[in-house]
Amino acid sequence: MPALNVEFSDRELEDLRQIAKERGTSMKALVREAAAADIARHRALQEGAEAFRRFFSTHADEFAAAFPDDEPPARGEGRAA
Repeated sequence: MPALNVEFSDRELEDLRQIAKERGTSMKALVREAAAADIARHRALQEGAEAFRRFFSTHADEFAAAFPDDEPPARGEGRAA
């Protein structure tokens, strides 16, 4: 399995040791779980953003009608140069 060397400050390393001890796990497992949780959170945010984009695209006309002041000006309606 591929590995990654990660550097921590002395304080961070001591904090990791303490947290791992309190949780009854190894430092390696603690760091791996934290990274896996962040990966899962990142994927969920990406999926949520994509779902929002699809929803907004599908309902763009409804949003435009409900919030006309938030619509960008049509081409040619911008400020004069």
